Amino acid sequence: MEYLKCIVKETPRLHPAAPLLVPRETSAGIELKGYDILPKTRVLINAWAIQRDPIVWENPEEFIPERFENNAIDFRGSNFEFISFGVGRRRCPGISFGVCVLESVIANLLYWFDWRLADDADRQSMDMTETFFIAASKKLPLHLVPSAYCC
Repeated sequence: MEYLKCIVKETPRLHPAAPLLVPRETSAGIELKGYDILPKTRVLINAWAIQRDPIVWENPEEFIPERFENNAIDFRGSNFEFISFGVGRRRCPGISFGVCVLESVIANLLYWFDWRLADDADRQSMDMTETFFIAASKKLPLHLVPSAYCC
């Protein structure tokens, strides 16, 4: 189950549901790294870029769930390198519930089903290229096969 938790963290790091967080507006002027940001300026936070920053993440373009083993980074929004669900007071209010449900659904799918490639797919030449619409999906489908497991 610990490895599953790592997968649940790595997936939104690599593919955040909302690549740009909800816009914020500055209440006062500020200078940030040599840039003047005026009051009432709308600011967008690019979660996709932050979570793929090579200064913070080793091999940021690769899916490596093990990076979260023995790692204190979590979804609470206090780790600014991992902001899939926002940060601070304005982070997603349903994050704890959502993560619990996601872990439960994935664990049940893995337990109750066998997963197979489509009949015409060859594992050696499988193309892992992603296609994007509202959600990322693989070019080749996987099939679920219900399995009767004895408890």
